[in-house]
Order: sequence, then structure tokens, then C-alpha cells
Amino acid sequence: MTTATMMNAESAPQPDIRKPSAAVSTATPQRPRRANPLASTRVQSILLLFTLLGSWEAAVRVFKLPRHLVPPVSDIAVALWRGLATGPMAKDGFWYHGGVTLAEILLGFVIGSGIGLAIGIIVSQMPKVEALVEPYVAALQSVPKVAVAPIIVVWLGFGISSKVVIICLLTFFPVLVTSIAGFKAVDPDRIDLLRSLSATPWQIFRKAKFPSALPYVFAGLNMAAAFSVVGAVVGEFVGAQAGLGVLILQMEAQADTGGSFAVCVVLSVIGIALTSMLRRVQRRVLHWMPADASQRTVNA
Repeated sequence: MTTATMMNAESAPQPDIRKPSAAVSTATPQRPRRANPLASTRVQSILLLFTLLGSWEAAVRVFKLPRHLVPPVSDIAVALWRGLATGPMAKDGFWYHGGVTLAEILLGFVIGSGIGLAIGIIVSQMPKVEALVEPYVAALQSVPKVAVAPIIVVWLGFGISSKVVIICLLTFFPVLVTSIAGFKAVDPDRIDLLRSLSATPWQIFRKAKFPSALPYVFAGLNMAAAFSVVGAVVGEFVGAQAGLGVLILQMEAQADTGGSFAVCVVLSVIGIALTSMLRRVQRRVLHWMPADASQRTVNA
């Protein structure tokens, strides 16, 4: 009896202990929550732009403001489309004049910023030279460049060279001042450590001073990028044969305020593109720096 009972117990079907896991595996997985698109800063910025433009259009039409004083957004959009729809070599289009202004901006920005950075490096390595040059830099920096622009145009003519020199004057000083400040801001302990390791002056500059000064240099370059657009327009206002500044003067003479605003939109796009390129380069070069100050940690 005992043997039969044991055989019956062994032959009886055993409960499946894997059923709970099977039940868990067949359960429907929870779907991840979709991010709210309105929470994006870029989307909020675009919505703010459309809100401001819509308010502008509504205010002009509701209060019946004169179009030659404050044009509606629709007139600016039409003038912008008309200017961009012309051929690249049309003298009344945005492409030809925009190309001339862009060439002036890039040449003046590269030359002026390069000279400012080079002189900043030389001055920062020679304290005696810095003390000698400092009053002259302060005096030249305080001179309004707009007042000097007509003299430069008289000297160099109405071609592109006078505009490049004006832009160089505007971009030179921000890069010079910020680069000198950056080379002074290096941690002295890092320099003492490298000197204790018998590092040469070039190695100290390459390993400690230049990396520490790069954030200051890029801050000066960002300011110089904005000043370069202003310098190009100011130089073209004073005297030029082509450029977006000349186009603005022509449209203002025709009381085409919408067209003038459209040219300002093109100038803004050029400035935004130049600044965006600098920020991309800055992220590549300063990859060791956190993008946001909130990401920085302080070691106790």
C-alpha cells in the first residue's frame, strides 16, 4: 500500500511553479510617457516669436498706424519674399547686397579678432609692454568708431577695404581686452606646479594659460560677431557702392519702411548664423567645460 501510494503521488500532475513568471511575462508593459513638446525651450521661443508678430500685426491694423511709420508684419514678409525671389546678381535684390555685406563682415571679423588675440597674447606675456600699451588702448577704445568711419571712407574710398577696416576697429578691442583678462585669470598654483616640473614657458602657456583664457576669448569673439554686423552697416551708411546698408538707404529714400525692416531681418539672420557657428566651435574646443553652470560640481 505504501509503495502504491508513493507511485500515485509521483504520477500525479505537479503544479507548474512557472505560471506566476509566465503571467508576469504576458503582462502588458507600460508605455513610456511622451514628453510634452511645449516644455521645450525652443518651442516656447518660437511661440513667443509668433505671439509678438501677431500682436504687432494686430496693433498696426487696430490702431490704424501709418504704414510708412510702422509697417505691418505682412508688408515686411512681402518685401522679404520679393527681395529673396530676385536673382543672385540683381542689383535690387537681397542676395547681391547680402553677399557684399557678408564678405565685409567675415573679413573684418577674422582680421580684427585675429589681430586682437595676437596682441593680447603678446601683451599678457610681457608685463612691461602691457603697462606701456594700456593707456593707449584705453584711449583708442574710448574713441567712437562711428565718428571715425567717415574719415576712414575718405582715406580708403567707397570700396570694401574701408568697411573691413571699420569692422576691424570694432572687433579688435573686445577680443583684446577679454584675452588679456583671460590670461591673467589663470590659476597661479597650476603655473607653480608646471614650473616645479621644469616646464618651459611655452609649455606653461600651452598647458595652463591658453586653456584657461579660452572661455574669455570666446566671450570676446561673441561680442565681436555682433559688432561686426553693426560696423558693416555703419560703413555702408557713410559711403558704399553695394551692401545691405546701401539697400536700406535706398528704401528709406522711397519711403519703403517695410523693405527697410526686411533688410534688418536679413542682417539679424546673418548675426544669428555667425553667433551659432561660434557657439558650435566653442562647444568643440571647450568640450571639457559643462554647458550649464548648474552642472558644475564643487569638491569638498
